[in-house]
Amino acid sequence: MTISSTLNEFLDRQKAAYELIPHAHTSNSMDTAQQAHVPGHRLAKAVVLKGDGSYWMVVVPSVEHVDLALLREKLGYPLELATESELTDLFPDCEIGAVPPVGPAWGLNTYLDECFMGDNREVYFEAGDHEDLVRMSGEQFQKLLGNVEHGHYGHTV
Repeated sequence: MTISSTLNEFLDRQKAAYELIPHAHTSNSMDTAQQAHVPGHRLAKAVVLKGDGSYWMVVVPSVEHVDLALLREKLGYPLELATESELTDLFPDCEIGAVPPVGPAWGLNTYLDECFMGDNREVYFEAGDHEDLVRMSGEQFQKLLGNVEHGHYGHTV
């Protein structure tokens, strides 16, 4: 697999400028950052949550965990991580654990951690498998996500 077909079509529709970066197979985002020689705070990861009959994507740096308590308070109802089976259904063209942090491509409401806002430093993220990253400018990444909600949604591991 390389890039997810859904992501590829979305990037093409948005006329996004990006590069695919191959890396050794990894099993989690922190290993990916290390193997690909990418700063962990510039590797965006997707965390998919469910609650009240809906799914949300939260995008945080690979070196952070999503602050579920903060999001539960913000949204006003219980939230939990989506299961692997739910992720398979939501992202059929992606490997589990390699979901690209581009919720709009899949029609998901998305919350973007503010650390990815306001600068043009490069952003990296999984392309849909455990062996390829997408690299693009921070400005391009922000444009790609559009008007998603911004805030501080993580805490350092």
